[in-house]
Amino acid sequence: MSYLGEDIKKLGFGLMRLPQKDGKIDIEQTKVMVDHFLEAGFTYFDTAWAYAGSEDAIRQALVERYPRDKFQLATKNAAWINCKTREEAIAQFETSLKQTGAGYFDFYLLHNLGEGRTKVFDDFDMWSWIKDKKEEGKIKHMGFSFHSTPEALDEILEKHPEMEFVQLQINYADWENPAIQSRKCYEVARKHGKPVIIMEPVKGGMLANPPEQVQEVFKKADKDASFASWAIKFAANLEGVITVLSGMSNLEQMDDNISFMKDFNGLSENDKKVIDEAQKVLNSIPLIPCTTCNYCAKVCPMQIGISGSFTAMNYLTLYKDKAAAKHQEEWLVGGHGRKPASECIKCGKCEEVCPQHIKIREELERVSKELGN
Repeated sequence: MSYLGEDIKKLGFGLMRLPQKDGKIDIEQTKVMVDHFLEAGFTYFDTAWAYAGSEDAIRQALVERYPRDKFQLATKNAAWINCKTREEAIAQFETSLKQTGAGYFDFYLLHNLGEGRTKVFDDFDMWSWIKDKKEEGKIKHMGFSFHSTPEALDEILEKHPEMEFVQLQINYADWENPAIQSRKCYEVARKHGKPVIIMEPVKGGMLANPPEQVQEVFKKADKDASFASWAIKFAANLEGVITVLSGMSNLEQMDDNISFMKDFNGLSENDKKVIDEAQKVLNSIPLIPCTTCNYCAKVCPMQIGISGSFTAMNYLTLYKDKAAAKHQEEWLVGGHGRKPASECIKCGKCEEVCPQHIKIREELERVSKELGN
C-alpha cells in the first residue's frame, strides 16, 4: 500500500534500541541488521535527535553504505528538551542533518506532542518552520508523534491540517487502556484523514513476553509463532497505516519480524478472534481500576501522582518487570511534576471524589512498598 506517494512495506526499523557493545551502539552488528532489513525489501528507518548515538550510528550503518534513494529515513525534533529559544530548537534539525549525513529527511516529526510539550512547539512556531523546510526540499513529509489524549490530538489536527501524518502508540494491550487510549487516538487521526505510523506495537518489548494467561491463548492458536508476531500483526492490520515500527535490538528479533511481515497480507478472521480472546484475558487480570480521570489530582494537597503511580503498578502486575514499572513511574509521576506515592499523608480527599471508588490510600501504600519509593 502506498501513502503520501511513498511505497513502504508495513515493517519499519525503529532505531531507539540498537544493539550495544561495551556500553556503546555496536555499529558492526547494526550494519548486519541494516543489510538483512534492506535485503528483505524493507526500507523505512526511524531515529531521533533525542536517541543518544542513533543518528550517528545510522549514518555509518546505512547512509554511507547505500544509495540515498533506496531507503526512507525519519527523525524528530524535541524542542521541549532544554530549548530556551526558537533558534535552539531549529538547531536540532541542523544537528540531525550533520549526524545522519542524509541530506534531507523523508519523514520529519515534531517529537512527542501532548500535555505541556505542545506549547513549546506553539511558542517557537515550529509549525511554520517545518513547512518552510518542506518547501526547501529538506523534508519530504512533515508530521508529529504524540502521547496524550484523543481530545488533545483532535485539537492539534484541527489547528494544523497541513500535517501529513501522525505517529501513535498502538498495540493490542493499550487499545482500550484508559491511560493510553490507543483506539480513540487512532480514530481521531483517521477522522482527520491522516495516515498513521505506529510506534510501541510490542509495548517496549512487554508483549514479546506477555502474561502467562495471554501466552496460553497464543500458544493454543499457533505454538510456533512468536508472541511479538501477534502484536506487530495486530498493528499492521489496521487501515491507514504507513508502517509499524519495531525497535529491534538484535538479529534474532529482526529475522523473526521479517519472517512474518515479508509477505503480510492482513490477519485472517481466525487470527482476529485469537487476538480478541487475548485482549479479553489481559483485561480480566485484576488491576487497579483507574481510568486516569485525575479528579484525585485536583484535590490532593500533596500533589501525588496518583494515576501515574497506578499505571506503573498495573505494569508490574501484568508484566512482572519492576525496572519497566519504575521507568513508567518516573515518567508519569516525577516527569509530570508530581510527587511519589510515599508522600501520601492519607487525608482521604482523593477517595471522596474517585468515580471508581478505589481505596486510593491503600493502593498508594502498596505502590510505595512494591516500587520502593
